[in-house]
Amino acid sequence: MSKQTILGRVTQLAKANINALIDQAEDPQKMLDQLIRDYTNNIAEAEEAVSSTIGNLRLLEQDHREDMEAAAEWGGKALAASKKADALRTTGSAAEADTFDNLAKVALQRQLQSEKEAKTAEPTIASQTEVVDRLKSGLDQMRTKLGELAAKRDELVARAKSAQAQNQMMDAVKNINVLDPTSELGRFEDKVRREEARAMGKQELAASSLDAQFEQLDSLGDGAEIEARLAALKGR
Repeated sequence: MSKQTILGRVTQLAKANINALIDQAEDPQKMLDQLIRDYTNNIAEAEEAVSSTIGNLRLLEQDHREDMEAAAEWGGKALAASKKADALRTTGSAAEADTFDNLAKVALQRQLQSEKEAKTAEPTIASQTEVVDRLKSGLDQMRTKLGELAAKRDELVARAKSAQAQNQMMDAVKNINVLDPTSELGRFEDKVRREEARAMGKQELAASSLDAQFEQLDSLGDGAEIEARLAALKGR
């Protein structure tokens, strides 16, 4: 996977519009579940690719650092050889001094070569550093987007469950009609009313029977009084 391909995928996924995707989906929950799986896999792939890119950058930086250190080292060697040549010339050892001057030239050539190699690597390092920074930023955005997807999915599931519960409750309420005389409750109420009516009838019947008995006693009492008064008249 090339740098541009990695960068393109990361940028595209990081800029994805969740709400627009949900609006276009026939089943938003399934779509979000699939997006979460895809994002998780894409992030894992991108992390691996970005890690490789960072690793390559660190190798370039290490080589550049080694070239700079080598240039400094060769410069030190050139200076030492030149000083040695100057010291030998003061003692009259011209031939030996020329040898050390030649060594100084070799060291300076190596120094120049190391500096060129370091200089050549600097634009590549700068470019790679920019790419790595953009990839890291894109990965951070993707991780944030993954969190948004998970939160949106949980919110959608909670809303769906709440709506389902409300619909079930409304259906249950709609099916209950306590005023329906054909319902079980209506029939039970009719039965209770009939029992109450029978009880009232029995009470009324019992009351009328008791009144008749008291009336009969009253009439018997009147007859005895009359007989007593009649006997009193005869006794006179």
